[in-house]
Amino acid sequence: MNTLFYKIIEFFIIFIAMPIAFIFDYPIWIKLSVGLLGFMYIIYILVTKEQVDLKINKDLNWYWFWKQTLLKLCTISVLTTIFVWFTNKVALFHVIINKPGLWLFILFVYSVLSVYPQEIVYRTFFFKRYAPHIRHKKLLWFTNALIFSIGHMFFKNELVLVLTFLGGLLFAMTYYKTNSTFLVSIEHAIYGCWLFTVGMGEMLGFPQ
Repeated sequence: MNTLFYKIIEFFIIFIAMPIAFIFDYPIWIKLSVGLLGFMYIIYILVTKEQVDLKINKDLNWYWFWKQTLLKLCTISVLTTIFVWFTNKVALFHVIINKPGLWLFILFVYSVLSVYPQEIVYRTFFFKRYAPHIRHKKLLWFTNALIFSIGHMFFKNELVLVLTFLGGLLFAMTYYKTNSTFLVSIEHAIYGCWLFTVGMGEMLGFPQ
């Protein structure tokens, strides 16, 4: 399971074939079953082959993390607010103003049930499994961002692909520098929750 040939096949199935297969229309229970089996396989590999401890590291550089994350959030906030204002003004902060209960519920569910599993798959598993074979860090980040974008192809939305690619770059850099699933999950949750808050939730599959 640790040979280069095995990892190439594994990479293709998990990060290319499965996301593309999810684009097509067939029963949702099949997609969920395939996704769950894939996630269970990833956890198995992380624990048994990569000896990854998913516990939170106590020596995290919180000052650096919050400084970088908040600076990036300020930029994202300005750009996305302008974007929604000019493309769909009615949606701007619509959910938080009109449906605060739904807003809080979605933020919690998204952060816990969506973000953390994504970061285990796309950052922890990817970096532990394939980083030793991609020595150039910028190529490593680009590859990670690309497969993260491919993983969102089922939305069938070009803007989603662009946003997830850019987000993938940010998350790849954060994980590369911190080696922390926990920190990159917090960053991912903050940006995703902001997009929902500002009015871009429908595009990303959030209920409005």
